[in-house]
Amino acid sequence: MHVVAVLALDGVSAFDLAIPCQVFAFVTGPDGSPAYEVRVCVGRDTAATAGPTAPFRVSSSYDWEDALGADTIIVPGIPAESLPDRRAVRLLREAADGGARIASICTGAFALAHAGLLDGRRATTHWRFADALAERFPGTSVDPSVLYVDEGQVLTSAGIAAGLDLCLHMVRRDHGAAAAAHAARMLVMPPQRTGGQAQFIEYRTPESDSADLGGTLQWMRGKLGEPLSLADIAAHAMMSRRSLARHFRAQTGTTPLRWLLAQRVQRARELLETTGLPLTRVAEATGFGSVESLRHHFTRQVGTTPSAYRAAFHTDDVPAPKAGRILRTMGTRDGAAGRRAPED
Repeated sequence: MHVVAVLALDGVSAFDLAIPCQVFAFVTGPDGSPAYEVRVCVGRDTAATAGPTAPFRVSSSYDWEDALGADTIIVPGIPAESLPDRRAVRLLREAADGGARIASICTGAFALAHAGLLDGRRATTHWRFADALAERFPGTSVDPSVLYVDEGQVLTSAGIAAGLDLCLHMVRRDHGAAAAAHAARMLVMPPQRTGGQAQFIEYRTPESDSADLGGTLQWMRGKLGEPLSLADIAAHAMMSRRSLARHFRAQTGTTPLRWLLAQRVQRARELLETTGLPLTRVAEATGFGSVESLRHHFTRQVGTTPSAYRAAFHTDDVPAPKAGRILRTMGTRDGAAGRRAPED
């Protein structure tokens, strides 16, 4: 039987801690017997939390040392700023050297990073802490947009509920798609979610723009629905294109046109969340011009289509298009009456 050790470090997230216990419990072999043995391994004095107002203690018949020898070790989320116990860090290194599969949920990635298991690897964590992970561990390539990253022996997942996606992925790797689909049905969730973590990232407008480009950035935000060229932006800033590019990168970290594209996608997100405008109107209002262009750029940046995003995030008290879709008529191959299909 495949042994999964859930390593509960001090300050562990209660939700993260429960995810692997529940997912792997739903997986059975062909004869109906459990496919996994799950061990929750805790330290001598491990505290868990479901938020700052709901702390409690965790006890188990397994301690950290019982994680050694497990086929898979999973580290649930911990406070990102904390230093994990040196015994746990040493245990993770020893288990990895012994060939165990090591995975993290949410900010559990910081424990893996402290153990050196993310050096030279691609990884993810909760989008709120992705920058901190990248800054503290520059040898790790942090991708804040995905739900999970599979690097073979080492796997990491994004924020909280993405641990479900990661555990289902491991079940799929171990026992195939049918076993993962059965577990997903028991969890009442899709076997594979569309899109990535990017669709959940909270956008914040900078508190203050730089003195040099503040007026131009504000002007650009006010003209998202209009065609703007690099020459237009440079003219408003009263700079040459080369000077504009240099100042823009220094003050925003990107180019003028990429910044403008990001602002247009963000405005599209806001319209999809708060209005019932059809996609054609959203595309016009955000300067994309066509639904096809909107869909292309939106999907590249957010990781899901405009219609899927609207279905997930639209405010309930604002009328939305039926089923969150714009429909078009498509003819059938045999010339029969057309059918209605979603644009995206």
